[in-house]
Amino acid sequence: MKKLALAAALVAAVGFSGAVNAADLTLRISLQLPLKSHLGQNLLMFKQEVEEKSNGDIEVQIYDSAQLYKDKEVPAAVGSGSIEMGVASLTRYVGDVPAVDIFYQPFVFDSEEKVRKAVAKGSPVRGPLDAAIAETGATVLWWQAYGGAIMLSKDAPLHGPEDMAGKKVRVFGKTLGDFTVAAGGAPTLVSGSEQYIAYQRGTVDIGMTGVSGVKSRQLWEVMDNITVTNHADIEFIVVVNTDFWNGLTDAQREIINNAALFAEADVRDRMSDIEAAAYAAAEEAGMNVYQPTEEEFAKWRAVSQPVYDAFLEDAGDLGKQVFEAAQKF
Repeated sequence: MKKLALAAALVAAVGFSGAVNAADLTLRISLQLPLKSHLGQNLLMFKQEVEEKSNGDIEVQIYDSAQLYKDKEVPAAVGSGSIEMGVASLTRYVGDVPAVDIFYQPFVFDSEEKVRKAVAKGSPVRGPLDAAIAETGATVLWWQAYGGAIMLSKDAPLHGPEDMAGKKVRVFGKTLGDFTVAAGGAPTLVSGSEQYIAYQRGTVDIGMTGVSGVKSRQLWEVMDNITVTNHADIEFIVVVNTDFWNGLTDAQREIINNAALFAEADVRDRMSDIEAAAYAAAEEAGMNVYQPTEEEFAKWRAVSQPVYDAFLEDAGDLGKQVFEAAQKF
């Protein structure tokens, strides 16, 4: 009887495996964040939508927590076709498209209304950036909202650039590095998946991230204070290898594209609630959440001009184009 039971179990397992592998098309997606993060949950929504609408003919496999590639490796991996899809912080494309760092210009997108106008598909800011990213071999499927950039510290919140002077600061992009230098700090590029260890070991003194990342990565275990500067708008993009995308049937592209639009709208609409929940979780875990005064904001803004100047110099005509467009929002 035991042998029969074992055989039945093996048959069931093979049958299940066969059903999974029966898909005509497999999409592998690399994600640096944990699956429990809101970006991971957004990918699960996309997966469910695609597999349901395709009747299982398209399978979506999500490799979270940088199992396959770190954030900085995703653009090259997707562009070369090493993987079909990936999620990367928008700023990871700054090497090929310097203009993407328009979203990291200090305080340019300082309201949800401005952000929504800028990230709308085909907007005078996003449209040209999507087109430029396509030149790297990757097609943008959708943008994932990650909220405003905040600062993390251990002993006390930050009251202005003077508190950053001489400190090592975790950044995740060139422009945030320029902002750190302008404020007197020393920028250190640290991938999102390596943040926890960097704070724990004291590799950096101050952190920059989105508050939802504080929750998903439990950064309250290694940092004590959040300073709510919202000095940049953090965006992630989900990209697909262009050759792979162009090789799909019209029906396959339609299913995937519709699921992408659905996922994009959902995460954007829920961003405010996601951030509010993350702030509440951080406070419950013992973190101090500090809201700067208007005088302190004025000090942060006062050091930002060199950042704008460097961006306009480095980002060329496209940078100037999107910077001017952003000023009109």
